[in-house]
Amino acid sequence: MLVNATEMLKKAKAGHYAVGAFNINNLEWTKMILLAAQETNSPVMLGVSEGAGKYMTGFKTVAAMVKAMDESLGITVPVALHLDHGTYEGSKKCIEAGFTSIMFDGSHYDIEENVEKSKELIALAHENGLSIECEVGSIGGTEDGVVGMGEIADPQECKRIADLGVDMLAAGIGNIHGVYPANWKGLDFDALANIQALTGDLPLVLHGGTGIPDDMIKKAIDLGVAKINVNTECQLVFAAATRKYIEEGKDQQGKGFDPRKLLAPGCDAIKAKVIEKIMLFGSNDKA
Repeated sequence: MLVNATEMLKKAKAGHYAVGAFNINNLEWTKMILLAAQETNSPVMLGVSEGAGKYMTGFKTVAAMVKAMDESLGITVPVALHLDHGTYEGSKKCIEAGFTSIMFDGSHYDIEENVEKSKELIALAHENGLSIECEVGSIGGTEDGVVGMGEIADPQECKRIADLGVDMLAAGIGNIHGVYPANWKGLDFDALANIQALTGDLPLVLHGGTGIPDDMIKKAIDLGVAKINVNTECQLVFAAATRKYIEEGKDQQGKGFDPRKLLAPGCDAIKAKVIEKIMLFGSNDKA
């Protein structure tokens, strides 16, 4: 059931759990995430980066695929199709393409320009029935060529964006895209608490969910995080399962080279990982 993310995140914030936002890269990724959400009776968000959207031949193709797959699989849990780290132009394209939710990442602009662009896109998204996420304070690491230094968001700047009527807010608190380095200092919970205090009931978003220790995840949820993004972890388990299948020579047995067989172990690994994360985030049986 395709919906925008507003209600699912309000419920998550009030219920002290988080909805997982899992990036999709192709048909297989999408199918496994939808099946995992349905099996656990959990709301879910399908994240699409601009690079992944281009790889899948465009946002309209992605929207059509997700809508058709949601119907064909008989999915009854709430599903939001969400642009991840979108540009100003990309956000508009996703609204036109039929997404149900967008993220405008204006964190690389100065706060005045971030506020102005966010204000315009919030109005446009709401006019078209979409939910919208904005960002303050860049997320560390690299995603789709976008490099963030992992700065800590200014709570006052977070409040300025929150006051515009945004539906969810991504605020940098030391989190990083990709694999966390050994010398990572961890999440800045004091910063998160300060942001929470100024933004009230607004659902907060934690990007870079891969590799954050479970206890930190649970504490972040307690402090107002209602959406957690996961991408790298699914990529890693998919790669490991596929490598094992090939190294064991199974692709040379019978028609083991058939893509449906070749990709199956990786797909199963993605589904298992998504279920694991849903249980950790506490969104199971919350659809």
